[in-house]
Amino acid sequence: METQIKTALCSLLAGIKAADGQVVVAEMTRLDEALARGRDTLHPQLVHFLENRSYAKAVMFLGGATDIPVGACGGRAGREKGLKD
Repeated sequence: METQIKTALCSLLAGIKAADGQVVVAEMTRLDEALARGRDTLHPQLVHFLENRSYAKAVMFLGGATDIPVGACGGRAGREKGLKD
């Protein structure tokens, strides 16, 4: 399932770059359906990225990146940084 999600994510990001609304809608629908089907078996961090439509981070996660930036939604590192600012 993760391979299908990654393919949909790459197509979505290409559709956004090309301003192709049909591709964007189709791939977002595909991703929402994949999340609904696989929510219980997918890695929790991937579920989080898909739920929050953090598609670039989802691609990074599926590519094995370990330095995915913390978003505004937090995570412990994000909250600690926010307290220092």
